[in-house]
Amino acid sequence: MATPSERADRGRAARKRVPRSSHGRWIPSSQRPDPLTVLERESVDRVSELIPIRYGRMAASPFAFLRGAAAIMAADLAAQRNTGLTVQLCGDAHLLNFGVYASPERTLLFDVNDFDETLPGPFEWDVKRLAASIAVAALQNGTTKAKAHRAALVAAEAYRTAMRRLAGLGELEVWYERIAADDLASLLRGANRSRFENRLAQARRRTSLQAFTKLTERDDSGRHIVDDPPLLERATDIDRVSLGKIYSDYRSSLSEERRLLLDRFRFVDAARKVVGVGSVGTRCFILLLEGRDDTDPLFLQIKEAGHSVLEQYLQPSAFAHQGRRVVCGQRLTQAASDIFLGWMTGPEQRHFYWRQLRDMKGSADVESMSPALLREYARLCGRTLARAHARSGDRIAIAGYLGTSDVFDRAIADFALRYVGQNADDYAALSAAIAAGVVTAAPGV
Repeated sequence: MATPSERADRGRAARKRVPRSSHGRWIPSSQRPDPLTVLERESVDRVSELIPIRYGRMAASPFAFLRGAAAIMAADLAAQRNTGLTVQLCGDAHLLNFGVYASPERTLLFDVNDFDETLPGPFEWDVKRLAASIAVAALQNGTTKAKAHRAALVAAEAYRTAMRRLAGLGELEVWYERIAADDLASLLRGANRSRFENRLAQARRRTSLQAFTKLTERDDSGRHIVDDPPLLERATDIDRVSLGKIYSDYRSSLSEERRLLLDRFRFVDAARKVVGVGSVGTRCFILLLEGRDDTDPLFLQIKEAGHSVLEQYLQPSAFAHQGRRVVCGQRLTQAASDIFLGWMTGPEQRHFYWRQLRDMKGSADVESMSPALLREYARLCGRTLARAHARSGDRIAIAGYLGTSDVFDRAIADFALRYVGQNADDYAALSAAIAAGVVTAAPGV
């Protein structure tokens, strides 16, 4: 096993292959794929009638477009040289894929919270996607380019300083590191603190019981999920039979004590649900289960897991099952994970993963943040991403690469501001295609 000194030397040696300042460049490759073609390829195996909803959501704003364009940015990042310093990537580390959720001990944690694209890869890909999302959000909120650059710089600086701190800790200290949401309130003042505490209160109310009140009703036939097409549609009898057959496969992916807990609930109803922006069109269901009585509900979400958008540019996943890829990536990266996180194979050999629909989950209202608040949120996300990467990658080598100066930070901020222009061009291409009738979009859904 290499010594800490040797690991740090390995990181510093990577600067010769990829100088830190080189991360600031962004020149589209002459072979860059057409962005609309990339989106169309993603749509081939999705539910066709839901694709217009995806395009409508992406067309809402440049930031919404970036959220749905993970595959486009993956191709762009892959066209650049990388450090070879590998971590378990989130794969889609934009601002809204960070947030709060409940640990198994019911503590609200702040962490990365989306892993559909997770795969081992070069650490800087996540950092660049995060920084680009910060710059896009900042400019969309009406701030100046200088302030957008500053916000992206702050995130990269927070990533670097957190990684260097973690490089000095022992293995168990790093593994047990977590960011408790309540501890963050003390970092804020005045109206920002009040707003943050209100968001935490809202998150604590986002439970299965709240979903039960909002998404269900009782009639002569009993309790059932309320239809709200096309976003929420009760499952057909065929779907219910299929879900019943695959339930036992999902159950087997849980640990023994969690199987016992799950067995105390009975199936009540199921529905197809539209989720997210980039995920729209993938097959997703919610299940209503009942425990002691109808005041003791549990909502589970079943989401289709395809191949990561990163896979064509990196080594294939160690897991042949894409649901298992998502679950294992999440467990490796998060400080603590949902007790009902599991996977299974569904009809037509499609892969799925399961989790709770609402487990005190909450995200920031990024698009209404002031420049100062966005900057502080960017700092938090940068710190959080470093903690996530330190669990799976060689944190000492990465810290050695990053160094003590702000060379990396400034390069990442430069890249972010340059990529804003690329994202704007791609967004404009989608908007023009919708206006010309080439692409069908369902606005406002």
